[in-house]
Amino acid sequence: MTADPPKLAPPASSALDLIGDTPMLELTGFDTGPCRLFVKLESANPGGSIKDRIARSMIEAAEADGSLKPGGTIVEATAGNTGLGLAQVGVLKGYRILLVVPDKMSREKIQHLRAMGVDVRITRSDVGKGHPEYYQDMAQRLAAEIPGAIYINQFANPANPKAHETTTGPEILTQMGGDLDAMVVGVGSGGTLTGLGRYFAKASPKTKMVLADPEGSILAPLVNTGETIEPGSWVVEGIGEDFVPDNCDLSLVSRAYTIPDAESIAAARLMLSKAGVLGGSSSGTLLAGALRYCREQTEAQRVVTLVCDTGAKYLSKVYNDSWLAEQGLTQRRLHGDLRDLIVRSATNGGAIVVGPQDTLLTAYNRMRQADVSQLPVLDDGRLIGLIDESDLLEAIEDSKPDRRFSQPVAAAMTAKLDTLQADAPLDALLPVFERDQVAIVLDGREFVGLITRIDLINYLRRAA
Repeated sequence: MTADPPKLAPPASSALDLIGDTPMLELTGFDTGPCRLFVKLESANPGGSIKDRIARSMIEAAEADGSLKPGGTIVEATAGNTGLGLAQVGVLKGYRILLVVPDKMSREKIQHLRAMGVDVRITRSDVGKGHPEYYQDMAQRLAAEIPGAIYINQFANPANPKAHETTTGPEILTQMGGDLDAMVVGVGSGGTLTGLGRYFAKASPKTKMVLADPEGSILAPLVNTGETIEPGSWVVEGIGEDFVPDNCDLSLVSRAYTIPDAESIAAARLMLSKAGVLGGSSSGTLLAGALRYCREQTEAQRVVTLVCDTGAKYLSKVYNDSWLAEQGLTQRRLHGDLRDLIVRSATNGGAIVVGPQDTLLTAYNRMRQADVSQLPVLDDGRLIGLIDESDLLEAIEDSKPDRRFSQPVAAAMTAKLDTLQADAPLDALLPVFERDQVAIVLDGREFVGLITRIDLINYLRRAA
């Protein structure tokens, strides 16, 4: 007797038909106190995030009211995922997409957008509302200047929360069998909080709305103390604000948590290692907030949060140990000397190096892959030279075409090296940089790593 085939949906005629109906997963093996914790995998949407839902809703609303005409241009200010959602929907419908994004947006998101033919304008992330280079003000100005363009404005567009009130909320309550005690969300535009809060207020009044907010955002302090703090900065993308969006109804929130970046990153990576779910930085914030809520409870509750988007968009950040070290987000043992400035340490095997008999092609490939301009040359663990881009260029220019990249590194490297001991003062770096060199740091005779100008800048920024 053969088993019945699994019940699968028939083929969709468009990727637009794949938006929504995302799966729910219970997280086991986590410290959730007396509670059960579930995550709704919005990363399963075709554009990889929850924002596909609001993109379809806002575009269809603009089509319905006549503000968006065939062949028109959709302009938006976004940290990435709303832009990807607008591209996912708008490109398939034949619209031009122009997005203004802050410069902290991940490289993967920008590459994804440009691969879809989106016009991406990158602006500053260190200015506030009212500044001409603030991403929302710039987007609104561009939309007014371009014929046939509309500013979709996720922050005030009523079709944003409506998408969650009419689709996400009903899906969650159905998947939870109508039994849900708390829903943990973040706020970017406010649509998820407001849409879900409105739906649960009617369909499941016992469900509490809980806010997880990055440290530096003004929202959690506003909920908890009623005070408006001076906004700070945070590395988590897509949630947290320096103002209260029109679409954000904070009166729906019963509890709010401020989550530092390091806790968000650690939670995202924990979810990957313990649950096999690759989520983005905001998903880490939500998970951290949900875990805090669960552990505070004294009675069993059923709690849901969201995997807002896929972590594949953050491989160069959240899942990149070197980037985390640059941001000061790793638990590193500090030495109180130059070793604290080294991002890729030879001591722990993180340094990108070549050997003297490696080819110049190998050196070139490693520079490109690691996005560095120079490589230490080690022979049996001992530093014997350094090869940088200028050494590489000079060697291949002086060689016959068929030998250019096959030469050994030893033939092109600089063997006469100025080095610094790890216990040298910070000021010792400045003469090195004035000579347009990279600082080579030793501990005795042992190679420790390299320090570049940007490493010093990052160190001083974190210490400020």
